This record gives sequence, C-alpha cells and structure tokens, in this order.
Amino acid sequence: MTIKYHNSTRMIDKVQTQNQLSSTLAEQVPAMLSYWDKDQICRFANQAYRDWFGKTSKEMIDKISLSELLGPLYKLNEPHIIAVLEGESQSFEREIITPTGKVRHALVNYFPDKVNQEIVGFHTYITDISALKISEEKLVKSNQVFLNQNQMLLNFSNAISHNLKSYADGLSSIVDVLKEEDIKEEEKTKLMGFLFRLSERFSETIGHLNEIVAAQNLASLTYEMIYLHNYADKTTQALQMQMSVKEAVISNNIPVNTALFVNPAYIESILHNVLSNAIKYSHPDRTPAIEINCREEENTLILSVKDNGIGIDLDRHRSDLFGMYKTFSTNTDAKGIGMFITKYQVEVMGGEISLESQLDHGTTVIIKFPVTN
Repeated sequence: MTIKYHNSTRMIDKVQTQNQLSSTLAEQVPAMLSYWDKDQICRFANQAYRDWFGKTSKEMIDKISLSELLGPLYKLNEPHIIAVLEGESQSFEREIITPTGKVRHALVNYFPDKVNQEIVGFHTYITDISALKISEEKLVKSNQVFLNQNQMLLNFSNAISHNLKSYADGLSSIVDVLKEEDIKEEEKTKLMGFLFRLSERFSETIGHLNEIVAAQNLASLTYEMIYLHNYADKTTQALQMQMSVKEAVISNNIPVNTALFVNPAYIESILHNVLSNAIKYSHPDRTPAIEINCREEENTLILSVKDNGIGIDLDRHRSDLFGMYKTFSTNTDAKGIGMFITKYQVEVMGGEISLESQLDHGTTVIIKFPVTN
C-alpha cells in the first residue's frame, strides 16, 4: 500500500509539474492563447491574450464571458463560436480595435475541446498579423503605383509619338511646297514663317521629352537624410527673380529640424515645380502669398504649399490634374509638363500627391511621404 501510495503521489506530482510547465510556456509565447467552456466563460488566457484586450488575470479567469470581452465584435464572431461548439474548427481574420484605440489585425483559430464525444469548450489560438497586413497593403499600393507609372509612360509615349509625327508631316509638307519652282516669293515668305513656328514647337517638344526622360532616368535612386526647411529655402532663393517680378512672398513654415529620407535631386525638382507654379498662376488682383507648411501624422510627413492664386475648377479638371500637356488656365507659359513630372517623382519615392483648389481662391498642393527611421 505504501509503495502504491508513493507511486500515486509521484504520478500526481509529475502531472502537476507538467501542467505548471505548460502554463509557464503558454504565458511566454507571443501568440494569444485562451480557453472557453461551453458556456463561453473564460477558464484560461495567457499574458499575450490579456495584454491584447487590456485585462488582468483576475478580471478574466472564471469570470468574464466572451460576449462581455468582445463587445460589438461578438456578433461578428458568433457564427464561428457556434460552429466550434458544434465540433468544427474555425479559422478567420479579424480587425480589432484595442483598448488604446489602435487597430490590429488578427488571424483567429478556434479548436473544439471534445471529451467522450462531448464538446466541453474550445481553445483559441490568435496571431497578430498587423505587420503582415501593413506589408500587404504596402505591396498592393506599390503595385498600383507601378501600374499608374506604366500608364503614365504609355500616355507619354503616345502623346510624344503623335506630336512628333504631326511635326514631321508638317515639315515634310512645307518642304515639298518650297521645292516647287513656280512658288511666289510672298507665298515662300509665308511658308517660311510656318516653318519657323513649326520648328520652334518641334524643339519645345524635344525639350519636354528630355525633361521627362531625365526625370525618369534614375533607375536606382540614392536616398539621403535631408532637412526639408533648408531645401525649401534653397528653392525660394532660386526663384527670387520670378518672385520680384510679381512681388511674391513665400513663407517657409517648415520646422528647421524636419528631416526626410529622400532623393535630394527629386525633392529639389518637386519644390521648384510646385513653388514656381504658385508664382506663375498668381491672381492679377492680389499680391501672391505662398505658405509652405509641414506636419507629421501617423508615420506620414505631410508637406503642403498653399497659394492665393487663380485656382482651378476641380469639377471640370480633377481627372486631368497631373496629366501630360493638361493645362487649366489661359497663361501662355502653361505647358502641362511640370506637375506630370512631379507626380512621377513623388510616387517613385513612395509618396502621394493631391491638390485642393477653388477657382479664383487659390490652390493647395499636398504631398505625403512615409516617415523612415
């Protein structure tokens, strides 16, 4: 009897030790583990699970129900809960707002606990896939940018091809007429004028082609940490002549310590295009006032350039804002190339560009860059 009792004691001790080891291990794993009985009362929740929901062990174990814990989320999970209590394992994704207000993504698994063919509860195994989701969203965004860039390049190719063919046909026609022996001097002078203007436009198109190819020619961009305030100042100094002609005032409100990891050449080009446009499309009845502002929100640096110029009718032109050769004013200097290039450069560096405007009330260009530590 003594030996049997001793052996039983050793067996009980062994089981208790194993249970303690399992409990200790469960507390340490990063995945969220819990157990709920058939009445959906919590019987176990490891540290990761409790931290996720902002609860203590005393608040949860043998006290809280799943509906109390999940709140409004319970209705979404209820079909899976019913199914697991009927003996069917469940796996699904769920977006959860933590007590701190942060949105997290989880891969949720429910496993039925069956004893003598009876379901007595279920285990949960939940993995935080927020980082994976963020990477997935970034990949989708990158793919979309890639598709947009390809479409931009296709539009660019078609437009340039069309223009070059038109100029070539025009030049050929004029040269053919000039070859005629009986052409009058008056007609020849007129044709030479056509030839001169056509040649100018041809050279201008080639210039645009060079600008765009140069902007897209950096296959492998080099990135540096730059101070944005300094680059805005540098651009403002480069535009002093244009500013003095129109008496424009540019206010650089970017904090001096605002750093950004970007390609310096692209940033210079972006700032130059946006600021020169703000000066170029100033309102004839008021002194141009341009504000450069910057702020950070949720790991995104938001740069804005606001002017009090002529503005754009977005109801008419929203879809063409960054299209090549798309212009929205009667200004003879408008070519529709600068913002096309700017959009390309912003997106290549992982940013986004948008525009807010009201006709006769000015325009605000908004550029967002991801913050890189």
